[in-house]
Amino acid sequence: MTKEQKNEVIEVLKEKFSQYNNFYVTDTESLSVEQVTNLRKACFDKQVEMKVAKNTLIKKALEAIDAEKYAGVYAALNNVTALMFSENPKEPALIISSFRKKSNGERPTLKAAFINGDVYNGDNNLATLTKIKTKNELIGEVIGLLQSPAKRVLAALLHHHEKQTAE
Repeated sequence: MTKEQKNEVIEVLKEKFSQYNNFYVTDTESLSVEQVTNLRKACFDKQVEMKVAKNTLIKKALEAIDAEKYAGVYAALNNVTALMFSENPKEPALIISSFRKKSNGERPTLKAAFINGDVYNGDNNLATLTKIKTKNELIGEVIGLLQSPAKRVLAALLHHHEKQTAE
């Protein structure tokens, strides 16, 4: 790779890291070409962007944006690295989980996940990440909680009103 090519990769990665609040650092080593193709398709179907890049270039891109913010991710940059960028914080975890079930394999492994500023290191976090709530799910829950007391109050008032009208 020439210096220009390396710089191009770094620029593309910087753009992605700036665009997304969530990304997963996975290890796709020992996956066949066909499996990698299937993984890419699964990602594409769920609007998850997958990028394979050299660890040194990934680190340079992260350092160029905010060396401290991403410091927790650096240890995960080893072996073969495939990055998964996603608007939805749990989608990559769901993709990895279902992919492993289908292939009865242990790859891709989760090396780290960066979710809205929090770093989850290690594959043991995969199950936790599949249960993470998205912003819309949290908003929905809050709205649900806000609506239910109001509904009960309205129902009680209507009931009371009907009772009075009947008398």
